[in-house]
Amino acid sequence: MYKAFGIVSSSGRNIYVDGMQDYRPIGAFSFLGRYRVIDFPISNMTNSNIERIQVYINNKPRSVVEHLGTGRHYNINSKSGKLQLLFSEHNNDNDIYNTDIDNYYSNLECIEAVHYPYVVIAPNYMIYTTDYSKLIDAHIESGADVTMLYHSVDNAKENYLNCHILNLNRQKGVLSIEHNHGNAKNRNIFMDTYVMSKELFISLIHKAKEISSLYTLADVINAGCRDGELDVRGISHRGYFASITDFKSYHDANMDLIDYKTATDLFHDNWPIYTRTNNSCPTHYFDTANVSNSVISNGSMIEGTVENSIVGRGCTIKKGAVIKNCVVLADCTIGENVHIENLVVDKHAKITHAKEIIRPAGEPGYIKRNDTL
Repeated sequence: MYKAFGIVSSSGRNIYVDGMQDYRPIGAFSFLGRYRVIDFPISNMTNSNIERIQVYINNKPRSVVEHLGTGRHYNINSKSGKLQLLFSEHNNDNDIYNTDIDNYYSNLECIEAVHYPYVVIAPNYMIYTTDYSKLIDAHIESGADVTMLYHSVDNAKENYLNCHILNLNRQKGVLSIEHNHGNAKNRNIFMDTYVMSKELFISLIHKAKEISSLYTLADVINAGCRDGELDVRGISHRGYFASITDFKSYHDANMDLIDYKTATDLFHDNWPIYTRTNNSCPTHYFDTANVSNSVISNGSMIEGTVENSIVGRGCTIKKGAVIKNCVVLADCTIGENVHIENLVVDKHAKITHAKEIIRPAGEPGYIKRNDTL
């Protein structure tokens, strides 16, 4: 494989998960009770023998920094590899100037210092697995300037509304990039994943800054497609794909992967997803516990009923409690005879006095971090 370094880009403007993102960036979101969302792009890179990785953070860095640490748990070679955390000058998610190009420009010196000829750029808010080494090989073989990864869907009218789509010709050449406005069900959802030479990447950063302070990498590449200055190709992705761009998409992605068959499209024996682990005791199931079709993390105490839900580490589910279609993050307490449905319960929350909280299916509710109800 040709030498390439990796960039994990931060979520851009128009992407915001109400409630949860008040406390941490999307990459630091707990996923399936065990992982963080950012584990997926980094694991894809290390499994693809990409060991020099830059992670861009634009807001609330503490949780990401604590989770990533030195990067040793991602199987990065300690001698030749490196996980580098880089920060934006803008610290407001809704700042219109807070673009990926601005982040790259602020850290251009670090990009120029990497002595690898190719770069793979992946987002910190999408969940999928793929072998980037095959993507790089296909990119070089095609002779294209830029190669972009996309996923074909048939539900784009209701979903992926904060994503971009690729318009392709018959040869998989990219004609244009545009926002998904929900006006067609069959779309090629752009996975915000690029392969290009480092030299071209740097030139696009400079060009975007010259054109507009609001330009993103997608904007400058789209301009190159329209003008015929860039040869941009699309490659289709197969397997599970989720984009965490709003609150419902976060809840739905967790719910999807409770199903074992769906999970096998994401998790593979020869493609481990690495994460930071903590030593804790196994989960204790009491005689009164009734658990079905759920993912339960270690260190929890289960006395009540858990159905079609995800329960994070160190949670306490008291006797008589009923949890259905919920995502319960770490260290939460659900009190005796409490009934909750269709909720995301953030870390350290306690629901003891409110005995019934039920949201309609398809409209999940949110319980704040550290809140007591």
